[in-house]
Amino acid sequence: MAVQTMSRNKKVVRILPTVAALLLTGCNSVVLRPFGDIAAQQSHLIVISTVLMLLIIVPVIVLTLVFAWHYRQSNAKATYAPEWDHSIHLELIIWAAPLLIVIALGAVTWISTHTLDPYRALKQIEPGRPAPRGQALVIEAVALDWKWLFLYPDQRIAVVNELAAPVDVPIQFKITSENVMNSFFIPALAGQIYAMPGMETQLNAVINHAGDYEGLSANYSGAGFSGMHFRFKGMSAADFALWVQDAKASGVELTPDGYRVLEKPSARVPVQRFGSISPDLYESILNRCLEPGGACLRDTMSVHDMPVLSRKD
Repeated sequence: MAVQTMSRNKKVVRILPTVAALLLTGCNSVVLRPFGDIAAQQSHLIVISTVLMLLIIVPVIVLTLVFAWHYRQSNAKATYAPEWDHSIHLELIIWAAPLLIVIALGAVTWISTHTLDPYRALKQIEPGRPAPRGQALVIEAVALDWKWLFLYPDQRIAVVNELAAPVDVPIQFKITSENVMNSFFIPALAGQIYAMPGMETQLNAVINHAGDYEGLSANYSGAGFSGMHFRFKGMSAADFALWVQDAKASGVELTPDGYRVLEKPSARVPVQRFGSISPDLYESILNRCLEPGGACLRDTMSVHDMPVLSRKD
């Protein structure tokens, strides 16, 4: 029996370093150490919310252990009062403390919900540095099965599974999907935003440090979902200009016909670059009217929204 116990203890000792290493990997999580101002504010919100909740959780855990130890059967000094059922002072503490925590969490949530509204143009690129007006980089993101297509309307280029932006320049994402709901997520930049077919969501963000960051789909969308990743590159203005020129050098134009080929399901697709794009390609994707002569969603909805006019005979 002793031999079995010693063997079991040795196994536990061997496992403990592995468990500790797995727990410590979360310490460098990019969500808590982001590289963009919006993600940094969201990180602060997570920390503040966690601390506020721990103000209740930690005392409850500690007091549970203290009470269990103090009122154990072998402790003859513990007062035994089976008829006790009420204490005004204890009730005030039990209800007042959580109420104050809920009020604080509600205030923080309300303020951050408006401050971090993804549709809201950036007020700053980092603390103490206001965002420049009228200089946002527009990127149109389309979720496909199972890849990402990024259109740069001002630069007239398109890239599959790769994204780049200059450091300290506001970015305005316009996001949609080809067929199923998906989720656009760059942890270092900002929180996830859903992509839905026939609808456009937006995200305003900024990257403050040059680097190569991971982007992914955060919503399950079928068999190729696990490979639906892309790289987001934060660059200097000069490097971004070179990156754009490299895309233009491909000489390939992304036309509606080319898009229909691209949209076919495929997994783990390598980076593809298109040196030019057809005018209004993104609007055609968004409004589901790539086919020649097809009715666009915006036109269909405008017809249905027209008031019915009564006619007197």
